Amino acid sequence: MQANNTSILLDASKYIKELKDRVEAAAAASPEADSSSSSSTPGSAMAATVSVSSVELDSNSSCRRGFRINVSMERSRPGLLASVLEAFEDLGLDVLDADASCADDTAFRLQALGSGGQGQQAGVSVDEQMVRQAVLQAISKCMDDGDE
Repeated sequence: MQANNTSILLDASKYIKELKDRVEAAAAASPEADSSSSSSTPGSAMAATVSVSSVELDSNSSCRRGFRINVSMERSRPGLLASVLEAFEDLGLDVLDADASCADDTAFRLQALGSGGQGQQAGVSVDEQMVRQAVLQAISKCMDDGDE
């Protein structure tokens, strides 16, 4: 009985090692696969994580609606911050507070608090998904411009 258990463990160990080797080989063959995620920009090798949440802003005893926006990428590109801020402007968002970290070929981080949200079309109310999509499109556009 002991021999069977040992044999099963050895076989399982060999199988796990084979799987590990396959994963490493696949990762080496496709370095872009490591950086992609469900929130990555379409067609780009660099993953962009964008989260947007609604917040209530208290201003002069009246509640206004705003958004907390977090953007994170492994690498920046020239013009990326400007592109994201233009997307905010297009949505009618006023940036109340922002903390940004970006430089060419280093990580890009942006935490912003925006208020407002009247889009280019009068009367259109902006929601979290619209802000997220606008930021992702701005990132994608910047990345595509950088590839040309």
